[in-house]
Amino acid sequence: MGLKSFILAAACAAAVQAHGLVDGFVTDGTWNQGFILDYYYQLVNGGTLPNIAGWYAENLDNGFIEPNNYNTSDINCHKNARPGSRTVSVKAGGTVEFQWTLWPHDIGPVLTYVADCKGDCSTVDKTTLLWVKIDEEGWDASTKLWASGKLIANNSTWTTTVPSTLAPGNYVFRHENGAQNYPQCVNIAVTGSGTDKPTGTLGVNLYKPNDVLNPYIFHNVGRCYFDNYGEVNDIDDIEYND
Repeated sequence: MGLKSFILAAACAAAVQAHGLVDGFVTDGTWNQGFILDYYYQLVNGGTLPNIAGWYAENLDNGFIEPNNYNTSDINCHKNARPGSRTVSVKAGGTVEFQWTLWPHDIGPVLTYVADCKGDCSTVDKTTLLWVKIDEEGWDASTKLWASGKLIANNSTWTTTVPSTLAPGNYVFRHENGAQNYPQCVNIAVTGSGTDKPTGTLGVNLYKPNDVLNPYIFHNVGRCYFDNYGEVNDIDDIEYND
């Protein structure tokens, strides 16, 4: 690798280093506790996990799922994830507000998926979940902002509207933010009279290593973007159209 290529690669790598998790979320105006790393240490020191809807995960560095692990179960809800013991509720057509810890970088999309638990989400097998994308935003050419930048401007918060026609049931909501993969999962029961039951995609089939992260290119505005990044909206998954 030449010196110029090395400098550009290093600059891009620095720009996409982002760390965080959803430590709280709001369903129709009610705040709910998310999973925080304190709970991991509480567990390994002989304690028990709290009764929360946020999924347990072992991303101890607040890091991301690397592309070479896209074909593992970790891509569903992060490293060694397991379901939260509680399920909260939201009305179809209502909102879920995901509250991230302080998010440091304003590059990348924001995505939200749902998967029907077909029963109690606290005992669901994550490898069987079929994900349906209900919300996405990437680069806004009119404002010249990535969705992650909008999230930062909104106090590290993103609001997703639940499709009004989504059928009632227990769902895992999977939320991602940033240029790398930081999947965060919570258990939410959707209420209402909707009838749509879309079929989704297994987590291991959502992404391929070259879909989102490669290749890096460096623009003369001094920012890192991804070549043809708009194609994130065309990756091989199922979108829900309300």
